[in-house]
Amino acid sequence: MTAGNGPSLAEAVREATEVLAAAGVPSPRVDAELLAEHLLGVGLGRLRALMLGDAPAPEGYADLVAERAQRIPLQHITGVAHFRYLELAVGPGVFIPRPETESVVQLVIDRLQGVAHPKVVDLGTGSGAIAGSIAHEIPGAEVHAVEYSVFAHAWAAKNLAPLGVHLVRGDLRDALPEHNGTFDVVVSNPPYIPAEAIPNEPEVALHDPPEALYGGGADGMELPTAAAASAARLLVPGGYFVMEHAEVQSEWIAGMLTRTGKWSEVTTHRDLNGKDRATSAVLTVSDLTASADTVRIV
Repeated sequence: MTAGNGPSLAEAVREATEVLAAAGVPSPRVDAELLAEHLLGVGLGRLRALMLGDAPAPEGYADLVAERAQRIPLQHITGVAHFRYLELAVGPGVFIPRPETESVVQLVIDRLQGVAHPKVVDLGTGSGAIAGSIAHEIPGAEVHAVEYSVFAHAWAAKNLAPLGVHLVRGDLRDALPEHNGTFDVVVSNPPYIPAEAIPNEPEVALHDPPEALYGGGADGMELPTAAAASAARLLVPGGYFVMEHAEVQSEWIAGMLTRTGKWSEVTTHRDLNGKDRATSAVLTVSDLTASADTVRIV
């Protein structure tokens, strides 16, 4: 703790908020509080109670605020990303899971209501957020996860081992051939940014690993297309595939799935912000049923 003549916790958080706002951090007040909470280890509720009194600012707080002001991701500073009910270990070399991906997990959970011992695979798991959440929230599920990056695989291993997920290092394009035709659900949040597109946020452009961002090809669609092909290979007939993507890609992906003739019930899903951020489909039992597909928006 700082000496008695140092700033109070409330003063320090207020000043940190001003510093982060000036640096363009999107949520300066929240980040200022989370950095203080990280050092104190008391939880946000207790932190805010302490701010009502004359508690001193924690030692090293200004240094962490200065790092965040340089647009180093908050999660890289704290080493933690919160996703649904999980606290994930993250850092350099792994994609920081986003809140909108929580909606993709919910689609899987809703789909598997009442299914005993479902078998699920997450292609391109990154930190393990999707696979870990499914394993945590669906007792009895057999969950597999695939990750190509050596660095991301190491983070995923740390996060998924306690949850009993079967993690393999491999390419989502040809992974798990020994499991062909056995999964009830395939879920993926593959890289999908076009080659020439540079993310606006410094936290993404400078700190998320490029291999987790760029989907391959001028339109970024190589890996999403490959994920769909792998899903068709891995699923049981009638199995469910859901994939996250950019809002502007929803129509293209729905069309791609429909044109293959392998999918029915091709559906675009909106996230909590009302954006078309995921598409799902059901593997047809017979190719003859695919011709009547329609794309729905929900």
